[in-house]
Amino acid sequence: MIAVKIVTDSGSDLSTEIAKALGITIVPVYIYFGDKVYRDGVDISADELYQRVLKGPVHPTTTQPMPSDFANVYQELSRETDAIVSIHLSARTSGTYNAALQAIEMAQTKCHIEVVDSLSVSMGLGLIAMAAARVAQAGGSLPEVMEETKKAIKQVRLLGLLDTLKYLLLGGRITKARALVGILLKVKPLLTIRDGELVQAGLARSYAKGVDQLYEFVKSITGVQEVAIVYSTVPDEANSLRKRIGSFISEERIHMARLGAGLGVHGGPGTLIVAAR
Repeated sequence: MIAVKIVTDSGSDLSTEIAKALGITIVPVYIYFGDKVYRDGVDISADELYQRVLKGPVHPTTTQPMPSDFANVYQELSRETDAIVSIHLSARTSGTYNAALQAIEMAQTKCHIEVVDSLSVSMGLGLIAMAAARVAQAGGSLPEVMEETKKAIKQVRLLGLLDTLKYLLLGGRITKARALVGILLKVKPLLTIRDGELVQAGLARSYAKGVDQLYEFVKSITGVQEVAIVYSTVPDEANSLRKRIGSFISEERIHMARLGAGLGVHGGPGTLIVAAR
């Protein structure tokens, strides 16, 4: 029996190692610095992205993969399977889901393709794709893979800490007045995802207190199966948080990931996210 193939986008922040091990195909999001375009994780690394965000005169923008990008992937995978589950960034945060939907007709393949709105971002999406891929790798049928995907979507919880509101303002995600108040008060915003939409979950008086809240957030979730810690430019803080979470969850169930362009250009340097299911 041919395994169901899993597709996601680079907004999932899945490492190439995890994607390869689980047989997940990642379609890159595009990053624009002025008129120059890069494919997330392909033409530009996370380090280069954040260096340019910090030092460059032009703040980048991101856009979803083109329908043709997905169509090409679907055509290629259809040679190996007759079923694909394509799981993507929340439709409320990105046009990626709609681009994947448009690609089904373009691909002109007899392969059955299910496009799924994860209602999540970053490794929230990553954990959902991983759950689906494990069932697919074990020889699960399309209905079994879809069932696990829907189950994981309901289970995933996510909380993110930003060092500054500056990059949300530059990306046009919040008003200038709101950003200025936050910057003047020197508070650190906490964001979560609710019904597929990024919303403010609170404010921390300091970065360290914000990290404490990430820890308490994970600790408060009953029956956690696995956790992901995602960081932009704060590996030391991410590793410290991993050790703290490792006091109640075995470390092999804690995944470390680098925040890519999908959320990185809006969160900016200093962003730290936890996702759990």
